[in-house]
Amino acid sequence: MAYAFDPSPVVTIPVVGSSLLYPVHRIYCVGRNYAEHAREMGSDPDKEPPFFFAKAADQIVLDGKFPYPPATKDVHFEMELCVMLKSGGTDIRPEDALKHVYGYALGLDMTRRDLQNQAKKTGRPWEIGKMVEKSAPITSIVLAEKIGHPKKGKIWLDLNGVRKQESDIDQMIWDVPNQIAFLSQLWTLQAGDVIMTGTPAGVGACKKGDVMKGGVDGVGTIEVHVV
Repeated sequence: MAYAFDPSPVVTIPVVGSSLLYPVHRIYCVGRNYAEHAREMGSDPDKEPPFFFAKAADQIVLDGKFPYPPATKDVHFEMELCVMLKSGGTDIRPEDALKHVYGYALGLDMTRRDLQNQAKKTGRPWEIGKMVEKSAPITSIVLAEKIGHPKKGKIWLDLNGVRKQESDIDQMIWDVPNQIAFLSQLWTLQAGDVIMTGTPAGVGACKKGDVMKGGVDGVGTIEVHVV
């Protein structure tokens, strides 16, 4: 078979302590999954089920550099725990969900907030705010078989050395097993799927030259420079 042009390369993420590369299939992002963040975004966390949006796999950034995107004056950081699947399926039960997890990483969901807010007001999709080039800086993957499945641990982000976000992953409204279970009712999950599990309160704007450093206890840290 001949292609009309060379296909894009497979997007991969390194695995800590291994020469293996994790091939990315899809990126699912859960919105407003910490109560205080939901409130700061103007929502009532007690009144809505989980909802998801997507990023393209090729928006992953591995070199710690986030290019400030065009057509915006208000780019926000969102610190997140990321879950990598090694298998999938449909209608996965919460009690079976962690069997499908390959490992964990840290990531940032970089967002053109002004364009996202405009989309919200007009009832349009969020892609213009969320599916931004290079908007998913991420770390190498730590294997679940080495660190287990973290259910508790501080999640935090500093902007230029000043603490902006701090919470605990046990404050997620929908924990990882329930996120996987809910997603599998909507899509057929596959090996290579990445789930960005939501961000705590304290999101805010960044500009060129800023340095963002964040982490989740027991998983690791991430540092990203806005260029």
